[in-house]
Amino acid sequence: MLDNPVFASFILYGSLLILKMYIVAIITGQVRLHKKAFANPEDALRHGGLQFHREDPYVERCRRSHHNDMENIFPFLFLGAIYCMTKPDLFVAQIHFLVFFLGRVVHSVAYLCALRAPTRSLAYTIAQLPCFSMLLQILWTLFSH
Repeated sequence: MLDNPVFASFILYGSLLILKMYIVAIITGQVRLHKKAFANPEDALRHGGLQFHREDPYVERCRRSHHNDMENIFPFLFLGAIYCMTKPDLFVAQIHFLVFFLGRVVHSVAYLCALRAPTRSLAYTIAQLPCFSMLLQILWTLFSH
């Protein structure tokens, strides 16, 4: 399968997206430690006491960023894998994957750094375009055969 350049490109971008998700998760954990805001009482006790079993606005921002990644990257991975089976043009496929990847990176940066609106929503929308395009091409392929 890795002999297929479209699929190889998809694997590259999919792997980078998963790496990005891991980085956001690590950032969330580090912010929890720095802010001493733990979701579980046993973690709070380990780091100073039950008073640290609490929410923090910035920790919640990090968690929302990570949650948004899961809501968007997992469907991309499904759509992208099926899209690769439709034998798309390599250049067109790479543009789809690159636009989604860059949109998600900008979205995460905008979320974590609290960049001015509409940066985050614009990045979200731009990243949805290739997903919608891949979905339409998958449906077209299914119904045209």
